[in-house]
Amino acid sequence: MFTGIIENTGIVQEISGNGENKTCWVASALSGELKVDQSLSHDGVCLTIEEIKGGMHRVTAIGETLLKTNLGSWVKGSIINLERCMQLNGRLDGHMVQGHVDAVAECIEIVAKAGSREYTFSFNKKFASLIIEKGSVTVNGISLTCFNISETNFTVAIIPYTYEHTNIKTLHESDRVNIEFDMVGKYINRILSLQ
Repeated sequence: MFTGIIENTGIVQEISGNGENKTCWVASALSGELKVDQSLSHDGVCLTIEEIKGGMHRVTAIGETLLKTNLGSWVKGSIINLERCMQLNGRLDGHMVQGHVDAVAECIEIVAKAGSREYTFSFNKKFASLIIEKGSVTVNGISLTCFNISETNFTVAIIPYTYEHTNIKTLHESDRVNIEFDMVGKYINRILSLQ
């Protein structure tokens, strides 16, 4: 379980394939503090630390993960958002995030504002019931508040701190991002669908 508050970014150093799987070595300031078998959010995807060495850690994404996220597009040099799992003795600064990506969305517009930026994303209409105006959404692991909701689009505002300390600054229009919709909304949606 995560909060969507990014701790650091990492840089993909090496990528290799093994069947349908993709293994990546990621260098980051957090790598040396991690433990093997620990969960770590990578652009919003919960992956298990397999090995640590020389300021880097190794993770593997299986075929299912590659199909449902943007991890398949990672290349050497890709900058990714990192967050360690939350501790139950602290504040929940973002919102409850599982690290289980629901969909990949496309960035369709970036607008520079006075002191902030607005990013608009397009997603599959089948997820429309999972997002609400002023609700929480996770974009590449970042906990954000969405607005200007439609059946296929939503917009988020990015403050300067988030822009400087996450990989959102590397996004361009047409780039694909990992989206996780609010967990509470998903449970409510499921309960209502069974009545």
